[in-house]
Amino acid sequence: MIEARRLVKQFGAVTALAGLSVAVPEGRVGLLGPNGAGKSTFIKLALGIFSPTSGSVEVLGESVTTAGPTLRQRIGYMPEHDCLPDRLTGVDFVVEMAQISGMARQAAIQRTHEVLNHLRMGEEKYRPISEYSGGMRQKVKLAQGLVHGPELVILDEPTSGLDPQARREMLRTIRTL
Repeated sequence: MIEARRLVKQFGAVTALAGLSVAVPEGRVGLLGPNGAGKSTFIKLALGIFSPTSGSVEVLGESVTTAGPTLRQRIGYMPEHDCLPDRLTGVDFVVEMAQISGMARQAAIQRTHEVLNHLRMGEEKYRPISEYSGGMRQKVKLAQGLVHGPELVILDEPTSGLDPQARREMLRTIRTL
């Protein structure tokens, strides 16, 4: 599913990854390690957000370096950091992200409602994101990563910033996907 060979990523004098070789199999897999271990850097290299200093990454059998945007359409990504546009509603944001992923507008609208309903967003999906709780913001980030029906879904810290109840709900939701 994801294969890295002698992957190195440097940011100036800081080496975030030093010769990582790993094969991440199909199925539910978690990356564990302390803060600063390079987990998010590895994910961003696998998504093609960062370019490696040296080494290579293949995802779904394709080189991240050469496949680029075509490969990213096959991947769903839920970022760790809150990057949501507060002025949009949940529905508007997820529809927009579906269209960016290549879906036609009508299909994007239909699929957005299916995904947000599955995530139990209810009528809140029509409210501005600025009014959302932390748990609802996480659900919208998850929805935008799922809406286009990707072959691979990468979740970076999906329970980050959630209270214990919201964390349990998010983990339960992820298990049902």
